[in-house]
Amino acid sequence: MKPITEYQDYRQYMQDFYEERKRSSYFTWRKFASLAGFASPAYLKLVCDGKTSLSKPGIAKAARAMNLEGFDYTYFALLVKFGNAKNDSEKEAALKELEREARMNKIRIVDADAYRYYEDPNCPIVRELAPIMPKATLGEIASKIRSDITAVQVREILQFLLEADLLKKNSDGTFKQTQKVVTGSKETIPHVIRTMNKKMTERALQSIANDPVEERNFSGVLMGIDKHTYDRITREINIFRKKIADIANECQTIDQVYQMNLQIFPLTDKITSTDLRKAK
Repeated sequence: MKPITEYQDYRQYMQDFYEERKRSSYFTWRKFASLAGFASPAYLKLVCDGKTSLSKPGIAKAARAMNLEGFDYTYFALLVKFGNAKNDSEKEAALKELEREARMNKIRIVDADAYRYYEDPNCPIVRELAPIMPKATLGEIASKIRSDITAVQVREILQFLLEADLLKKNSDGTFKQTQKVVTGSKETIPHVIRTMNKKMTERALQSIANDPVEERNFSGVLMGIDKHTYDRITREINIFRKKIADIANECQTIDQVYQMNLQIFPLTDKITSTDLRKAK
């Protein structure tokens, strides 16, 4: 079974624990619940199936049944806190706690890296700039970014990118991207992408105010559609986005970093059949 630090979903960890025990011995959900001290023999199965959540008092019981101690117990408890979070701010707080605990124990959490990467829009910008500005000073890199960022902050971001294996430093002091795309797990990526989208939208507003029209392109279409049409449009957007990414990857003479936002969002509530009857 994988170490608990390779999990981002506490339910999946519990499910894998159950499956491993079941393979090596006669082990049932009833037995699992009994070891944990739960009265309901089906409670832990319901948790793993996503039909209920592990309660705070239940964390210690489940951890004891799985022989989790020390850092592993702390990590499991924070996974539960993250998995049970009701909103983005709670998820963010739990993920930061996970990162802090992992750092203290010299353990890397990939999703925490993904969160840090997407949380600060300057991270992906520096990651793009560093390889195309060989031998540039930290101040020179900072001066190219259209936001309030200092040389010290650039240094901190570069250090993070190197530690997270998102950049590699060559023997001559230049930088190289280790991979084209940065990803995390399906549990955290939707959250961190929302964070990035919010901050990039703020920069889009700054671009409208400050950048000449020759360097930016903003357009929009206001339309009335139904769910079927919406689904068709989003499929076309995804196809277009992938084509744009392919075109960008073909570029061999990069001299500037751009952000492209593709957005479609509702401006009204749905018009129901009741609303239509009232109109008549």
